[in-house]
This record gives sequence, C-alpha cells and structure tokens, in this order.
Amino acid sequence: MNSEITFASLGLADAILHAVTDAGYTHPTAIQAQAIPQVMKGGDLLAAAQTGTGKTAGFTLPILHRLLGQPAKQRKAGTPRALIMTPTRELAAQVEESVRLYSRNTDIRSLVLFGGVNINPQIRALQRPIDIIVATPGRLLDHCRQKTIDLSQVEIVVLDEADRMLDMGFIRDIRRILSLMPSERQNLLFSATFSPEIRELARNTLRSPIEISVTPRNTASELITQQVVVTEQAHKRDLISHIIRQSGWHQVLVFCRTKHGANRLAEKLSKDGLNAAALHGNKSQSARTRALDGFKTGKVVVLVATDIAARGIDIDQLPYVINFELPQVPEDYVHRIGRTGRAGSEGLALSLVDRSEIKLLKAIERLINRDIDHIEIADFEPPARSAQSESDEPRRRNAPRHGEGARNGQANRRPGGRDNAGRGAQPAGGRARTADARGRRPQPQRTRSSGSTSAVATTQG
Repeated sequence: MNSEITFASLGLADAILHAVTDAGYTHPTAIQAQAIPQVMKGGDLLAAAQTGTGKTAGFTLPILHRLLGQPAKQRKAGTPRALIMTPTRELAAQVEESVRLYSRNTDIRSLVLFGGVNINPQIRALQRPIDIIVATPGRLLDHCRQKTIDLSQVEIVVLDEADRMLDMGFIRDIRRILSLMPSERQNLLFSATFSPEIRELARNTLRSPIEISVTPRNTASELITQQVVVTEQAHKRDLISHIIRQSGWHQVLVFCRTKHGANRLAEKLSKDGLNAAALHGNKSQSARTRALDGFKTGKVVVLVATDIAARGIDIDQLPYVINFELPQVPEDYVHRIGRTGRAGSEGLALSLVDRSEIKLLKAIERLINRDIDHIEIADFEPPARSAQSESDEPRRRNAPRHGEGARNGQANRRPGGRDNAGRGAQPAGGRARTADARGRRPQPQRTRSSGSTSAVATTQG
C-alpha cells in the first residue's frame, strides 16, 4: 500500500470522511485503497481479502458514498437500495455496526436481519424506509417469503465472506435472493480465497468484474507467531488451563471442533478460576451477544468457539488464539489464526496437537508453505488420571500415546506471554528472561529434524 494514500485523497463525501476521521483512521489498508475507488466507479468487483484486512470498510464506505451521491427520488418502507449478505449473525451485526458508524453524519438508515431472534421487531422496523440491509441468507429469505421486504429496488449487493457462505450450504438461498433483485445492479463479492467454487459463483453473478487480491492465497500475517505443543488429547484441557493461568493471558480465543467440546472446555476453565464462555450455534442469540460483548470488553478472559460461530469476532488487537484441536480443513487454520495479528499488532497462535492430528498439522504446513515451531511448556505436570475423555470426537483405539516430554525430563519452555505477577516467562534453567521494552512475546528457536521436533522459546532482541 502506498503510504501517501489517505482517506481524504480517495474522494469520499465529506460526511463520510468526517466519520472516518472521528473514528481515528487516516490511511486506508491495502484492500481499502484498492476496493474503494473501484466500487465508487460503479462496476462489479471480485476481491480476495482475509479476515483482519479491513475489507468491511472497503465496501461500506463507497456504498455510502454512492447512495449519498445519487439520492433516491422516493424512499419506500422495507425497500432497501443496498443489500449486504453475510454467513453468520455475529458478522452481520458487526457489519451493520460499521455502516452505522460511518453513516452517523447522514440520514442513511440501516437495519440488520438475522435468525435466532423474534422476527416481529424486524418486521416492524421494515415498515419504515430503509436504505441498507445487512442480513444472513436464511432470515432474509423468511422476510422475502412473508413479503415484509421488497428487493426490487436494490442497486448494490455485497456477498461478504462468500467462501464461508458456500461452505455453510447457502448457495441455493443466495441464488433465490439474487433472482428477486433487478438484473441491473452492482455486485461485490468478497472471499478469503479464489477457490473453484468462488470462481463459478462469480461467473454466474458478476459482470466483467475488476479483480483484486491483497494477500497471497492461504497465507497468514507475518505479525503472527505460530507455535505447536505436542501433547496427549487427554491432557489438553489441563494444559490449556495451565498455560492461560500461568502466563496471565487475557482475551484468549480458543477454537474447538464441536459445540459439545466448546461447552466442556469452557466449564473446565471456569472451574479453574478463569472467566470463560462458549460461543456456538446452539447458544441463544442473547447468550452469544453477552459472550461476545464480555469478550470485547475484557470481562470474559477466554472465549471458546467453533469455527462458524467465531466468524463475527472482530477485535483489532486480539493477542492470543489457541487451537484446542486442529481443524479438519487446512484452510480453516488460516481463518482461525487470522483473528490475531491484525491492525499492525503482533499476535500469538498456539496449537495443541495430539499424535492423531500430526497428519492435519503436516497438511497445514504444506498449505502455508512453512514449518510451525514446536515448543514445550514449563512446569506442567499432567494429572495421573485425567477425568476428561480422550477426545471430543471418536478416536482410534490403537492411536499411539506420546507427549511424555515433561515427565521424561526434557527441557520445557512456556509460550510467549507474561505470568500473573507481570514477569516474563521463566526458563527451565532458572534465569529469567524478560520481555523487551515494547513487551514483545518470546520467539521460538527451532531444532527440527526428520523425526521428533522441539524448540526453546527465547525473547526477541
């Protein structure tokens, strides 16, 4: 991104520019610098941008600019001019919050529509003039069927995180919704990757689109320190509790594969004195909102989430992401750890890996084209008999046991972070190494071989 580019130089309407400036932003991110001028021109756009790149402002700002520059002759109840579709409730709420933030100095009105809540307040809100709708496909179709919304005047449509919507099986809903709109409209499609499925959707939806990509496919931010701890599945809950408590971490996002696993881990962490909450699709919308709000404000120290539920989490300086289990799909690893290392801040992504997950780890390393550093944890002694199950998902009976390093006297190191007394991580040798003046986290030194791997965490500088 050219450092000379500012939001003021992009030609945004004064009312929008003032809102952006008031929010503390002066220079656009790479995706914003490329997408905003293209959207303002009115053409279709196919954009590849990972989570944390600022893509939401990349389409909300120029949409607001276009709607202000071409006022509607007559505003009608329940008849939006712009529609933004997202895969999850949390992401829909986040996007609509951004729309309201940047339109605060205008008379543009927006509304968010998603399931899991009473539809009647949404129906009442749609009885007033609305300019921008942010919605999940399922609830939007409910309104279309009940004829409480009219999409015949939509001028701009956005498919945000289109790859995730396809993964979640929304393609039929999306096609039905698109068929209810005018054929003459501007289409914007944002995706983390340009998979074959996304290419096909783009061919059927977009017209001669401009294509932009700001991140190489399937790469993680250079600001993210990635580490792996190899351990037994039966020890993971005790280990993750030990790491968070001994390091004094706050705002830790933990990923589990299953809703049941997320609940059990959150309960375990809470019993150990950590303020933890679970976030997944079986939670009521009010419970999900409370958990997210608590996490953002720091009241909830650990948020344990499934992949889909975590899509709406948007925190600029989230410091820690832990993979309690590796995802089955390697690309999901990139999505997960992309929650940290954002907005110029460093982040740490730690994965707890059981021997049965080594193949998944190797697949991830091939995808991101790098080896992930292996570390061991200081002062962790697993209980003689763990009360937890071997795994949240069925495990082969003959899966080999491993992870005896701590008990066999191998050198241990705690991953980057600080203990509760504010001191740096204590190496096994007894001499404390403190973080530097900027508080950067320890970086691992790798000692890898074709067989087992290990690493010793040391501080930068």
